[in-house]
Amino acid sequence: MTNTVSAARSRLESLTDEYITGKGNELISLRRGLITKEKFMKDAGELIRSRYGEDDTDSLLREFEEYIFGYSRLSPLIDDPEISDIRVTGYRTIRVKKLGRRMDAGVSFSSEREYRQFIDYIAAKNQVSVSNLSAIQRFTDSESHPGFILRFTVSMPIVNTYDEPYLCIRKVPKSFPLLSDLVARGMLDEKTARILTLRFRMGSTLICGGNSSGKTTLLNALKETIPDDMAVMVVQQADELTTMFHPDMMFLHSVPPSAESKASYDLEHISIAGLTMDVDFFIVGEIKGAEALYILNAACTGQICAGTIHSTSAMRAPDKLVDYAMYQSRYSRDELMRMMDCFRTLVYMKDYRVASVYACTGWNEERRQLEYERLV
Repeated sequence: MTNTVSAARSRLESLTDEYITGKGNELISLRRGLITKEKFMKDAGELIRSRYGEDDTDSLLREFEEYIFGYSRLSPLIDDPEISDIRVTGYRTIRVKKLGRRMDAGVSFSSEREYRQFIDYIAAKNQVSVSNLSAIQRFTDSESHPGFILRFTVSMPIVNTYDEPYLCIRKVPKSFPLLSDLVARGMLDEKTARILTLRFRMGSTLICGGNSSGKTTLLNALKETIPDDMAVMVVQQADELTTMFHPDMMFLHSVPPSAESKASYDLEHISIAGLTMDVDFFIVGEIKGAEALYILNAACTGQICAGTIHSTSAMRAPDKLVDYAMYQSRYSRDELMRMMDCFRTLVYMKDYRVASVYACTGWNEERRQLEYERLV
């Protein structure tokens, strides 16, 4: 029985290897919609039949289809709605974050070879190259799964201490929770939801907190409360913010350089472009660089803005945004801090809850600091 399973696995690995190395163009054509799934699988069935005979065709074809159109051994983890993150640090070491807790995934690859083949496959499937020249790759798959956008980060052994690739997958739900859902889940109460909805429409908002604290989840829900007669521009590093209802939202994402192309567009470049597109509401998914200056200038000229930023406390968030803005700014720190009073609402997230909400009351010239009134 073991020999039979091993032989079947070997045939699947051989078949997958051939499609990655010799038939990569067919995978690209499939992803681009140039050939149908039916045509792709028909050709694969004919190849299997000619190579392994009629008896093995059906079972091998089913496994191959699951591999190509799913994510092999990781498919059950991707399907699980309670899992938000998957981390693979070795073929036998797969961890997940489930309902906010990290734990063993309960699955593994059969060998280092199978895991390396899987890395090559997902790279080919998503039209990126992983090699010594492009050892760290970030890419997004928004098509394979009906329920999630998948954000991949891969680092190869040339930059890793150990000799296996690292793979991290962040799952972003396509049907994200609305504000009423977040109230039901206990992220905030109804009073806080009403306060944030009103203030979000009337002035700029900065949402801060640590990793996985719920910043993007809250921003995604709040932006769905923006009235339909406002034009909205969203710029982000990865496609985490989407819309389910709003008729006038534009989404731009950054493009990192790669071995195949020197073209790159960071958040700074697309923020500048976004501000020229006649928008009423400007959103930066996560502020982490020189784009801070452009969202700050936009807020100071009367445009309503919103964004998230990593911070260990509410009061440190304005300092962090100013630090980023100073990367390419001719303004002094005091001048930038004065400008921060344009962000009228400051929200601090902790443990997937709205921990506090502050209203900025202005710049105190005597104390040379921003002043805030706590609302929640």
